[in-house]
Formats: sequence, C-alpha cells, structure tokens
Amino acid sequence: MDVLTSETPEAPAPGDGRGHRGGSLGGALLSRLVRLVLLLFAVAVASFALMLGSPVDPIDAYVGADIAAIGPEQRAQIAERWGLDDPPVERFTSWLSQVVRGDLGQSHTFNQPVADVIAGKFLTSLALMSVAWCLSGVIGFGLGLLAGIRRGQLTDRVITWWAYTLASAPTFWVGLLLLYAFSVALQWTPVCCAVPVGQVASEVGLLDRLHHLLLPAVTLSLVGIAPVVLHTRQAVAVAMASDYVAFARAQGERTTGLVVHRVLRNAAGPALLLQFSSLGELFGGSLLAEQVFSYPGLGAATTAAALGQDVPLLLGIALFTTLFVYTGNQLGDLLHSWLDPRTRRLGAAR
Repeated sequence: MDVLTSETPEAPAPGDGRGHRGGSLGGALLSRLVRLVLLLFAVAVASFALMLGSPVDPIDAYVGADIAAIGPEQRAQIAERWGLDDPPVERFTSWLSQVVRGDLGQSHTFNQPVADVIAGKFLTSLALMSVAWCLSGVIGFGLGLLAGIRRGQLTDRVITWWAYTLASAPTFWVGLLLLYAFSVALQWTPVCCAVPVGQVASEVGLLDRLHHLLLPAVTLSLVGIAPVVLHTRQAVAVAMASDYVAFARAQGERTTGLVVHRVLRNAAGPALLLQFSSLGELFGGSLLAEQVFSYPGLGAATTAAALGQDVPLLLGIALFTTLFVYTGNQLGDLLHSWLDPRTRRLGAAR
C-alpha cells in the first residue's frame, strides 16, 4: 500500500533554536531597553540628590560678585522662578515629568534650553573624542600586539613599562606638559581654543581646526592607550601559547601567518570591547583636557555648570552621558560577540 507523504515543512527540532530566534532577539532588545530606562532613572535620582546636598547655593553662584547688590525680594523672585522653594520631591517629579515630555529645562549659565546646549557643545567635543578614541584604539592595539608577540623580550618590557606609566599619569598633568613642550617651547601647536582667537568659527578652515584639535586629542588619547595595550598583550600572549598555534608552528607556519590568521581575531574582540567600554573614561578625561586647552566642548560646559550650580544643565548632562556610555557598552558587546562566537554560546547558555 502506498504511503502518502506530507509536504509540510519540517518542524524545527526542540534544541536548534530556529523557532525561537525572532522571539529571543525581541526579548533581548526589550531587556536592554528596560535596563536602560532603570539605569537612567537611577542616575536621575542620584544626580538630583547630589545637587540637593551641594553646599553651593545656586542663587549665589548665578549672581556671582553682585550677590550683595540684590535684596531679599530679588532672591525670593529668583528662587520662585527656579522652583527652589518647592519641596525636593515635588521639584524632582516636576523635572522628571518635563524630561519624559522631552524638555530638559533651561540652562542658567548659557541662557538656552539644556537640549540645545548639550547638542551644540557635544558636536564640538565629538570631533575631539572621536580622534582621541581612534588614536588610543589603533596605537594601543598595535603596541599590545607587538608586546604580546615578543613577550619577555626588551620590546615587551619597554612597551609594558610605558603603558603602566601612562596608566598612572593624570590627564591634567600630561596635558600641561604637552602644552608647555609643543605650544610654549616649540610653538608647533596653538595654546588654546578650537579655532584661532578672534575668528568666527564658521569662517575657519578644516586645516586650522585640525591644528587646534591635534594636541588636545593626543592628550585625551593617552587616557585609553594603556588599558588597550595591556589587555591586548595578554590576549595575544595567551593565543600564542595555545595548542592550535603550537600545532601550526609544527606545520611550518611562520609568525606573520600565525598572527594574521590565528591570533589577530582573538585579540581584536577583547580590545574592541574594552575600547567601547572606555567611553566613560574618555568623557571624564575630556573634562580635564578641555580645561587645559580651553576647548569649548561639553567637558568645559560641565565644569561651567558645576561652578555655577546650573542644576538643569548638570542633570541633563548626567542623563546624556549615561545614554552615551550605555550605547557604547552595548555596541562593544555586540561587536565582541560577532568576533568571538564563544561569547554568544555562553550568553545563550545563561
């Protein structure tokens, strides 16, 4: 008797994951979004609490040297306009409701909406941080790769010593040394600012901008070089001591081929993850670098807001920085899992 065969497609096996891939992707995205919302809320609460506990009075910081010229009525008007007389919980809920609607408030320091201040200043800082981030990643990975290949030799000891020296050197101090050496003594680079003094920013050419950007970017890149060097060196050293590299050597493969085909990808994953995870340190270093070189970016705006107790701007920068760093960490995690499939299997097992 003939047996009728069904043309129904084969159902996925219980363990192959084909039927759940779309659901797992959506669940992962939802989980990351929920964590981001919870993180932003926690940062908002902590930042607001720190602002309340600050010993600096916002009105005194805003008025400055003319504080003795204003009377109690004027102080009361400023406090009422800023909502400083309201209870802390009411102030926080009012500010949070504005943030949910997309309104970060008004900056007292710049007399502009906080969103406009952050957008304008971040564009200036973005060029600085992008160049510094690329320099630290490329130089750090190259030096770490070289040190790992020649582990125990003089080259490795020199690079490692230099990396430890950079890791322990404050950015502010390094910036002052570079400023004195290249701007004051040699006069190769400008002393300050993002554009030549006295010129309109829109009229400045690309070469002049790069000339002013070079030294601050080099200073800021030193923040991230040392960790990338040390982690890449360790990853390369482990890969070079592995069994599959030893087997390839026994087959007659040279060091260059080993590094390109068997070591480079294993070392690139941790380096990329570390590089994207260092965005918080990069932003923190920009605060100091921009102060040393009078660079008018988001770091300088943060310092001005802190000195002037510009609470709306400080809170807006705190939220923006959290979002910036979280996005960088997630991108680094995705790139790491793409370069190293073992991390995807470990994540699926958990």
